[in-house]
Amino acid sequence: MTAEIATLSQENNVSTIRLDDGKANAFSYEMLTRFNELLAEVPRDSGSLIITGRDGLFSGGFDLKTLATGDMDKIKKMVILGYKTLLDLYGFDRPIIAAVSGHSIALGLFVTCCADYRIAIDGQYICQANEVRNNMDIPTQIMEILKARVNKNYFYPAVYHSDAYSMKDSIAVGYIDEVVSEDRFMERVMEKALELSSLPHPFYLNTKHFAQGDVIQKITDAIDKYENLTAL
Repeated sequence: MTAEIATLSQENNVSTIRLDDGKANAFSYEMLTRFNELLAEVPRDSGSLIITGRDGLFSGGFDLKTLATGDMDKIKKMVILGYKTLLDLYGFDRPIIAAVSGHSIALGLFVTCCADYRIAIDGQYICQANEVRNNMDIPTQIMEILKARVNKNYFYPAVYHSDAYSMKDSIAVGYIDEVVSEDRFMERVMEKALELSSLPHPFYLNTKHFAQGDVIQKITDAIDKYENLTAL
């Protein structure tokens, strides 16, 4: 079952990871483990990476069933792997295109925000960082990504108030770069992925790290602090 919830395909120097658990595309420990297994197979010195979900749903975030168990060992295991996945994606060696195939919520939205370019399908879908409305904090390791992506005029309503935005409105917020009709969605995603795949290595990576190095270090430090605190 684990091997089927996320798949990897590769064509024309473009790798595509597709999430599809048949439900909420929740980032359970099993989904995160499989995702990282596939990520390890993606070239880091050439090409580009597309991350997408199933029709109508990119991802609903962390697995709520795990959170509801109250089993702190299981929760910490899932959450720490989720944080480390965001860190890897945010500083990934090659360009990432988020093909937002539907709702992008919580951790799903944060994965979206880690991408270099974010293309959403047009439709009745939303992007939402819903943590505060669900009685949860947004920790430093995620807040740093949001601060780097969300436009200043939308930061309070988007982050503090957990406002939800349509895909088209998400462009102004900073969550999404482009919205495309359903009939051209994956065609446009592949066009962009091929364009970005030609960026030369290691100059793309070096430039990215010069620009984002401070944020990457803050995220790394915050994860280390969280791991140390939860180990007590």
